[in-house]
Amino acid sequence: MHWQAGGMWAVNHPSRGCVLLLDGTPDRRRGAVPNPTLHAVVGADPRGLVAADAVDVVQLPGAAGQQSVLAYLQHAAAGPGPLLVWVTGRLMASSSRRGGGEVHLALSGSTPGNVRYTGLPWSWLTRTLGAHAGPALLVADVEADAATWPKVVSAAESGQLSEGIALFGAVTPAPPAPAQEAGPYTRGFLGALRAGSPGAGPAVDVAAVHQWALAEPGPAGQVLPLAYGAPGPVLNNAAHRARSSHPDPVPAAAPVRDAVPAPRAEPSPAAPADAVPAPAPAVPVQDDLLAGILASARAGRHNEAAAMAAAWEQQALRQYGPHSPEAGLWTEVRADLARLAGDHGRAAELWMSAAHARLERGGAGDAEAVAAVKRAHYCWQHSGEQAPGLAAELLALWERVPGGAGAADHVRTHLRTLQGAPPAAAR
Repeated sequence: MHWQAGGMWAVNHPSRGCVLLLDGTPDRRRGAVPNPTLHAVVGADPRGLVAADAVDVVQLPGAAGQQSVLAYLQHAAAGPGPLLVWVTGRLMASSSRRGGGEVHLALSGSTPGNVRYTGLPWSWLTRTLGAHAGPALLVADVEADAATWPKVVSAAESGQLSEGIALFGAVTPAPPAPAQEAGPYTRGFLGALRAGSPGAGPAVDVAAVHQWALAEPGPAGQVLPLAYGAPGPVLNNAAHRARSSHPDPVPAAAPVRDAVPAPRAEPSPAAPADAVPAPAPAVPVQDDLLAGILASARAGRHNEAAAMAAAWEQQALRQYGPHSPEAGLWTEVRADLARLAGDHGRAAELWMSAAHARLERGGAGDAEAVAAVKRAHYCWQHSGEQAPGLAAELLALWERVPGGAGAADHVRTHLRTLQGAPPAAAR
């Protein structure tokens, strides 16, 4: 990967993709500091966004000069590989009579009075991308001031805003003060890309990602969605790449979860409370299929992580059905997220649900089913007041798997301890 903020780069190989990050921030005081939305894209490792063997990433922070930006666009469009241009910042319309009210992407130092000379005409952007020989996608998470908003709406309704290229994104009214965090559309878009599409090929469907991005909660207000064209195979499907790089006999779309414990001997009736081992550390997040979801959970954004996993579970349910391995794997993701959030009762419930599903599909000898029961047992031990209400289902599961009698006795012993009764001899 070649990452540059200046100079040119090589994009002349058909398997080499390109990501161009364009910051349309007009505020002079911010200089070359990317706005929060663009900063989120940079932090997401843009090279992983494009379905290509190698990817050039070029960031234009605090871009100044329409001709300079146009030169970068033209160079990026000249290569035959997949091209992703991600635009953030503000749209402006010229206030001068000679400007004709054309929509521009504001650049460093742009104002409504000078944007005709300092901003990038939106038509230049669409015309340049339209000349690209390979698959191309323009993602725009931009804002528009009050004077520009009607012109943007009109251009969107007429199709003039896309001019035949694949354009997906959202336009929101410009806030009174610069935003302090990334826009909700970009957050949702990146989250969907991190998760990928279970069962799909190397490229993910941009229309589906767009819909998930629009569903990302944000400040209440008007949003103008942009959805035009079909870009072809531009966006990388993280789920497919993870399956290709881990060709072991694990079901497709294996979720973030702890390593499956090796089968072990049946615990004795007098097994201590920690007889079922705590889950081992998960694999490094940079190598995992659902790194973004796990990273959100470990950063304390548990509601965000859980909502993202639940949304993808719903998609798996619709696409594959409630008894499918794909849907079951997302249940296991949610179980792990509940454990990370400290909700061990909910984690136990979800792991038991996952265990039931695996037993129905693979039978009592399925090692993954036994591992799910063990994880349910571990979470149950830490579920506090919820444990008595969950014990019957956990017992039923242990009685279904070979060698589970000792673990079932451990459940009964632990349950009597919780209820304040003296431990009885194990049956």
